[in-house]
Amino acid sequence: MPASEQTIAIVEDDASFNRALVRLLKASGFATEAFASAEDFLAKAKPNSHACIILDVHLPGISGFELFDRLSADHGRRPVIFITAEDAETVRQEASRISGNICLRKPLIAGELLDAVYQQLRSSGSGPK
Repeated sequence: MPASEQTIAIVEDDASFNRALVRLLKASGFATEAFASAEDFLAKAKPNSHACIILDVHLPGISGFELFDRLSADHGRRPVIFITAEDAETVRQEASRISGNICLRKPLIAGELLDAVYQQLRSSGSGPK
């Protein structure tokens, strides 16, 4: 499926970082939908409408990991890229607990993020081979 037909959700509470991710992904041909919190995502996102979710680990209220667990329980496994400014061992352990998902450390490198998006799309069967 071409990038232009795939929507990437971004769940990030830092508004300027959220805008930067939207610009990067749109420049790479993806449609995007940005959310300021896990609660915002749960209230507004349509189930299974995103090819991949870029999900901040540390969100106010419901954490990124908790949102992932809720979505997995309700809708099965979905491609997620966790992002975090923290480099603590506990964060890496929790991310590795969630097999098949990627955890990138902020500040993000554009090429690494795009590579991660394509990797997640390929692993879910919706990306280029």
